[in-house]
Amino acid sequence: MYSGVRKLFFTDCRCAEDDIKTYQELFAKLDTNKDGVVDVSELKEGLDAMGIKTGRGEAQKIISSGDDNKDDGLNFNEFSKYLMDHEKKLLLTFKSLDKNNDGQIDYMEIKQSLADLGMNISEEDANKILQSIDVNGTMTVDWNEFRQHFLFNPATSLQEIIRYWKHSTVLDIGDSLTIPDEFTEEEKTTGLWWRQLAAGGMAGAVSRTGTAPLDRMKVFMQVHSSKSNKISLVGGFKQMLKEGGATSLWRGNGVNVLKIAPETAIKFMAYEQYKKLLSSEPGKIQTHERFMAGSLAGATAQTAIYPMEVMKTRLTLRKTGQYSGMFDCAKKILKREGIKAFYKGYVPNILGIIPYAGIDLAVYESLKNFWLSKYAKDTANPGVLVLLGCGTISSTCGQLASYPLALIRTRMQAQASLEGSEQQPMGRMVKNVLEKEGFFGLYRGILPNFMKVIPAVSISYVVYEYTRSALGIQK
Repeated sequence: MYSGVRKLFFTDCRCAEDDIKTYQELFAKLDTNKDGVVDVSELKEGLDAMGIKTGRGEAQKIISSGDDNKDDGLNFNEFSKYLMDHEKKLLLTFKSLDKNNDGQIDYMEIKQSLADLGMNISEEDANKILQSIDVNGTMTVDWNEFRQHFLFNPATSLQEIIRYWKHSTVLDIGDSLTIPDEFTEEEKTTGLWWRQLAAGGMAGAVSRTGTAPLDRMKVFMQVHSSKSNKISLVGGFKQMLKEGGATSLWRGNGVNVLKIAPETAIKFMAYEQYKKLLSSEPGKIQTHERFMAGSLAGATAQTAIYPMEVMKTRLTLRKTGQYSGMFDCAKKILKREGIKAFYKGYVPNILGIIPYAGIDLAVYESLKNFWLSKYAKDTANPGVLVLLGCGTISSTCGQLASYPLALIRTRMQAQASLEGSEQQPMGRMVKNVLEKEGFFGLYRGILPNFMKVIPAVSISYVVYEYTRSALGIQK
């Protein structure tokens, strides 16, 4: 039924005068109920019948992009305008890929274009991408093949393909040591970046609140658990409930949520500046440069908000009536211990950024490249489950590597508030833990820490999607 229209629509010899006629014939075929409007279901069924595969939500995105009168469908004027505008954008993308301006795209041009965007792939992977677009088997892609492949795909730039694989701020597991997201120039100029950061911040706030009891248990076990004072998960929760009731499980959560906004803002601004300083070519950044810039940005943000980290630990461990709130806590620390107390544990905290961010990024890149080489056939979009899985595994590996430093940091932050506790520097504390508790003593509290990863990732993803929608960010 659709094969004749498809053949006519994707021929090389179409001229401007034929466009409207071709659009009319295609629109008539898609408008199956003849009401003068093509809705999402009609568009999806029609494209499937033409052999044009659409990913989840892509038909809806096409309708939303062209629906000027907001009636959840496209009339002929909206339909033809969308196609003409979309084709112009695709032509610009094609020309940017065609490095030698010969009217053909080969695998080396695809490889180079992805490298320019900071995504290094093998020649084999570049060939696989090319084969998914190449209709006539020449191992090159001309404009007609490129248009045929992408005309009914809402992605209009190479950046949008890469965006599928951003290691997104949506995955908030309570630690803020990950490398920041990349934003395209279009996102920066349109203000989309701050909305995405706001959505990530909201997701982090809800996620941290939802998993706060497990986070408090982790800190409680890091500080109080030892060979002579073993604390089980159930026993620890019973002890907390007995001492302060159900609300005590959320102690320290307020400051943990409050520090998201300043930390995210400082990290983003610092990251942009470090990228400019470290990138070998303006506008391009390699993986190792991104790692260095991200680590420095993380260290800068942590330095600025570290007093809040100390207060979070103190408030998390506080007994009933010890502090009336965050400001009372800050006032008492300053009065009794001086300004230096707000930077206790700072050195192990900064040292922990390197293994966390490095392993997190390396594992994520490896998992991403594995998926692209093994499973990416018709689309570069891996889907929600793959993205969440890769993010969860890489973050968990990063935490596992940096956890001993996190434990030492927490104990140094807390030691002044513990009765009869000796004030120890980092080196002596590590030595004492190893002598008294062995190597696994550096992993006290790792169980509740791992238990909160999956719920934290799941909650933050759901909240992120809803917040994105509320802020008007299209999927």
